[in-house]
Amino acid sequence: MSATTVDGYRFTPGDLKVGDRRPGISAFMRIRDGAYSLEAAIRSHIGHYDEIVAVYNRCTDETPEILSRLQHEFGDRLRVWHYLPSVFPPGSDGHRTTPPDNAQSLVNYYNFALSRTRYTHATKLDDDHVAMGDATARLVAEVRAGRAGQGELACFSGLNLARDTTGRLGILAREPFAGSGDHWIFPVRPDTYFVHDRRFERLQHPGMPRRFCGFAYWHLKHLKPEFGFSNYDLADNPQSRYARRLAALRADHAVIGTAGLAAATPPGFGGWLAANGLPAPDRDRIIAARARAARDLASTVLEILTARDPELAPFIATPDSA
Repeated sequence: MSATTVDGYRFTPGDLKVGDRRPGISAFMRIRDGAYSLEAAIRSHIGHYDEIVAVYNRCTDETPEILSRLQHEFGDRLRVWHYLPSVFPPGSDGHRTTPPDNAQSLVNYYNFALSRTRYTHATKLDDDHVAMGDATARLVAEVRAGRAGQGELACFSGLNLARDTTGRLGILAREPFAGSGDHWIFPVRPDTYFVHDRRFERLQHPGMPRRFCGFAYWHLKHLKPEFGFSNYDLADNPQSRYARRLAALRADHAVIGTAGLAAATPPGFGGWLAANGLPAPDRDRIIAARARAARDLASTVLEILTARDPELAPFIATPDSA
């Protein structure tokens, strides 16, 4: 098997082929130089979903070889495309100024990946996400049973793993959570596709609320060299919001254990409203629910939580045991 190449693609909503979709859940990946954790991401998730659609772009590492090998192993459950146009990264001037239907647009690239999925529900999967197996299984079961993700986005978050200046593994203290409503399982409709935001791509989902359904993955981004920011072309885009985030991480990447999650509280007045069961903006509701779920994790030490997911082991091993 080999990747199918695509060049000059321009998305239209009809490409989603909503009427042809079969019951189930597709995961779609957009990958650039993902070799660090790509295999673990796929292996930890492929048993939960009906298929994984993997689309790669501008890769200079072993990503194509890893995908080819796994495609031989998993067959039609892993379907691979090589998207040829050079896609502008989020936060770049190129992204900000490029029309969303341009082949180099991040939006068009995401919509291509979404359009290749074949099932009624879809979820975005990153190459640095390792599934929390039990939590992912529960979430997927809720969607398949019709108790979640029906006329709504079933949102989930991850925990940001990192190492401090001494090499100690923990949860990133300054930013413990990955995702505040931007990872989800959703029903694919003719109007659910990505649109342009000057900062990044954004999924539009008219009339569908978001509901937080828990933590479902370990986020390995900050364990990578340069905290995982090498794909943002920051040398060419020093004004990028991601350049500021990288500078902040270089200055402070202290870590906490799960006990530190007990102090999680939603910020601001909107967060206070949501935490007290009062009407609040959508994002504040998600963050308040995320804080409650984080506090539920605080009583289980990190070593026990991480030991439940074998694909995580190579990334959290101490130097002496690696």
